[in-house]
Amino acid sequence: METNFVDYVKICCRSGKGGDGAVHFHRDKFTTKGGPDGGDGGRGGHIILRGNKQLWTLLHLKYRKHVIAEDGENGGKSNMTGKSGKDVILEVPLGTIAKNAETGEVEGEITEDGQEIILVRGGRGGLGNAHFATPSRQAPRFAQEGEPGKSEWKILELKILADVGLVGFPNAGKSTLLSVLTAAKPEIANYPFTTLVPQLGIVQYRDFKSFVMADLPGLIEGASEGRGLGHRFLRHVERNSVLLFVISAENANIFEEYKVLLNELKLYNPDLLNKKRLLAISKADLLDEELMSELSKELNKKLKGKNKLPYLFISSHTGFNLEKLKDELWKILNE
Repeated sequence: METNFVDYVKICCRSGKGGDGAVHFHRDKFTTKGGPDGGDGGRGGHIILRGNKQLWTLLHLKYRKHVIAEDGENGGKSNMTGKSGKDVILEVPLGTIAKNAETGEVEGEITEDGQEIILVRGGRGGLGNAHFATPSRQAPRFAQEGEPGKSEWKILELKILADVGLVGFPNAGKSTLLSVLTAAKPEIANYPFTTLVPQLGIVQYRDFKSFVMADLPGLIEGASEGRGLGHRFLRHVERNSVLLFVISAENANIFEEYKVLLNELKLYNPDLLNKKRLLAISKADLLDEELMSELSKELNKKLKGKNKLPYLFISSHTGFNLEKLKDELWKILNE
């Protein structure tokens, strides 16, 4: 399946070389042996990341394997500094993280529109011979060379910035919930991994308020070790304010499934457990009142103390409790 959503690219960046300083001596019709006036070289072009809130994907960089900035120009006579090399600006969505491809070290993160970070610095321009004149050496016949540019492989990763992230195993009903609460149209079918890429939707709330909800690729046991769509999924979870766990009412043991999901998040990044959480038990239209009451009693026993977690029965099919779910999410987001 070809997708327009790209959340990972690897690119080779080469910044510009700095221009060389000039060796020159002042000459005009009145001066035959003037002092040194060689100008400095211009700096090489940087490669810069800039945040753009209108972008949602790194697709535009997917096929751009090499990014090369201009070299700086050499210095000139009359102390003229060479022109700086033109910077290359790569526009990226908010939530983009830049890493060194060799070490994996995070080198910067774009979180605001218009924010810029220098991904690879251009080389500095060399100093002209005018800088090297001293009382004892009045006519230096040398200047400094410009610094070379750098050639480095970088990884750009996108972590979706959403208010609410849907967490659950494949087929828990997350895509259906998103399509009912928002105008998003995710692919929906009853088999694992229908959602292969994050889907974003805007939930309209009361009084023209709204919040962003993301349905993320389904999680399976072992995701923290990279099984299934593991790492791609978990990368996006890091950027959500509230985690909405969605577990189907068809499940024989809701609490156990919740613990498995929680454990996957913990193995990947223990900090995720500090996020606010809410549990939605989907497909509640399959339960009668008696069954719902039994399940509630069981969950009330287990979801207390250190496992304390608010929960709701919902049905995307009938609309049962969806308004209440929005109220709860809004309340948590604005606590």
